[in-house]
Amino acid sequence: MRFTVSSTALSSKLNALSRVINNKNSLPILADFLFDIQTGILYLTASDSENVMNTQLELTDSDSDGRFAISSHNLLEAVKGFSEQPITFDVNLESNIAKISYQNGLFSLPVENADEFPQAQAVSEGATKIVIPNALLAENITRSLFATAQDELRPVMNGIFFDLTPESLALVASDGHKLVRNKVLTVHSEVPASFILPKKPASLLKNILGKDGGDVTILFDERNAQINYGDGQITCRLIEGRYPNYNSVIPQGNPNQLTVDRLALLAALRRVQPFANDSSNLIRFHVDGGTLQLDAEDYDFSKTATERMSCEYNGQPMSIGFKGSSFIEILSNFDCEEVIIQLADPSRAGLVLPSEQPENQDVLMLMMPMLIND
Repeated sequence: MRFTVSSTALSSKLNALSRVINNKNSLPILADFLFDIQTGILYLTASDSENVMNTQLELTDSDSDGRFAISSHNLLEAVKGFSEQPITFDVNLESNIAKISYQNGLFSLPVENADEFPQAQAVSEGATKIVIPNALLAENITRSLFATAQDELRPVMNGIFFDLTPESLALVASDGHKLVRNKVLTVHSEVPASFILPKKPASLLKNILGKDGGDVTILFDERNAQINYGDGQITCRLIEGRYPNYNSVIPQGNPNQLTVDRLALLAALRRVQPFANDSSNLIRFHVDGGTLQLDAEDYDFSKTATERMSCEYNGQPMSIGFKGSSFIEILSNFDCEEVIIQLADPSRAGLVLPSEQPENQDVLMLMMPMLIND
């Protein structure tokens, strides 16, 4: 079997696929890429047994169809430094050797039987279908990922919850201290459905999506999801279990509203945070009239910091404590000029919203307060 492919196109596809492969695998063949040539098209697959990623590539030349698996590490190292040029694979399935030739040289690698490569678990025929624009899904996943948990006792918190209702598609992530809820108002269904996407396939999608137009189609049942985008596909096992009722923790009608320049607040928090106690990372927000004051202190090391900035505030004077690193993460995952911080009292959750919502979306982030000693 002999075929020819563009070096840069192959390298780009293999680099994307390589993110699926684990350093340690339950099966040795999971350290390989699966090559499947069918009528002039090269179908490439990588897997870690729970997540399977496929993509395809048009061949310059091909003399027959066939399948084989080849070491991901060795092949990536070999092709990543090539300038644009044709690479020819000459594969002998009897001797299990692939000879790979290019402009200035030749190398050979062992190949393995493709039949040993595990197959992806297909979704059932009655799977629920979601169609969403590529860039919109990428934006919402990127905005949510930071808020997912790493909790062995509550695995349902370790992914992004997709909640499809008659009103919208909500993407929700929370670690119990902070929460992100993104509503996509243009995607909805008369029949409610939901699933929890694990962090790894969500991260893969974050890196792949948003680079071209078109739509992403998500098919999911109780156990698996199949996500089709452009010329690729990810099939993954979902997190099983019931996601907490996130709507019940979002306060309604926080009366005290603070509007502030997002980048200015972000810069101020980054200056003040190093002076906070390392274990608590507590920063006190004191707001009164048109002034927001940030205070951090670590008396164990005789460190304190205070910074004041102007803002718009409608409400009672208040001091409330937040974890500095988490608030920095929240502000970093908005792209608006100003944010609105809605507060009730120092013991209740604060809401952070963009001053202008993205088109056909409703974005909200929540931060639980920390106890401060007056």
